[in-house]
Amino acid sequence: MKKVFSIFTALILTIFLSLNIYAQEFQFDVTVSTPKIQTVDPRVFQDLESQIESFLNSRKWTEDIYEQEEKIKCNIQLTITEELSPTSFKADLAIQSARPVFGTSLETALLNHVDKGVAFNYEQYQPLEFAQNNFNDNLTSVLGFYIYVILGLDYDSFQPLGGEEYFQLAQNIINTIPSNAADVYKGWRPRDGNGNRNRYWIMENILNPRVKDLRYAIYDYHLRGLDMMSKSLDLGRANILKSLQNIEKVGKAYPNSMIVQMFFNAKSNEIVDIFRGGTSAEKAEVIRICTKLDASNAIRYRSIKG
Repeated sequence: MKKVFSIFTALILTIFLSLNIYAQEFQFDVTVSTPKIQTVDPRVFQDLESQIESFLNSRKWTEDIYEQEEKIKCNIQLTITEELSPTSFKADLAIQSARPVFGTSLETALLNHVDKGVAFNYEQYQPLEFAQNNFNDNLTSVLGFYIYVILGLDYDSFQPLGGEEYFQLAQNIINTIPSNAADVYKGWRPRDGNGNRNRYWIMENILNPRVKDLRYAIYDYHLRGLDMMSKSLDLGRANILKSLQNIEKVGKAYPNSMIVQMFFNAKSNEIVDIFRGGTSAEKAEVIRICTKLDASNAIRYRSIKG
């Protein structure tokens, strides 16, 4: 009887663990690099890399169950730029996320962003602990913030304004940063960092009513655009053009908004590839819109003409 019970218990445990693995939302690849000469033991950063990857991939971030092929693929490059002490550092955080394109083996970028000068404390073998409604440390708050931004963008791409819950959770992280911590760890306040280019302004932009057309555009671009192209190239491309026209409205309603630039940071190369196969009228309209909203890549967009 004990043997039967043992087999039954093992079977239940195997099923539970299998469901738990597939329930996770993310597939993160994490790299911590130290390009400058460091005085801290390199094993500290190796351990940090492992801790971050476990923190991001093992935690359950939503109530939804993700199949293996549905997991959101992400990359993080944490580049240590300064050692403030043996346990205190500054780093540039480069983060990318992608989602699959329906009916293809392709993926499309949702986020391609660099958060510079992220200060944090870390001791070797220190577990990374995160609480949605409390500030534990800056590193987990920053990582949790971008997790919810990525989820918000991903859900917006499948349903109009579908990511609202996760954007609100990202905003909640900003709200929980104590004033004394915000004095030390920059990026959470309006005037921190490079003008209106920090975490505060990401959420201010996303939740601002003037930017709502961009969030609708994310849906048009992905579900009605890219996902449609396996069935109809022309219809998918037309819907992507519509999404860019909606983003142009945002550019007029909210000039120099950070979120518009973030969109083009993720999409500029893809837009060029898509519209090289477009009509002359589509090419001209895309070049007009994109060179105005993403002027730094104007030469790239003009190459659409062929």
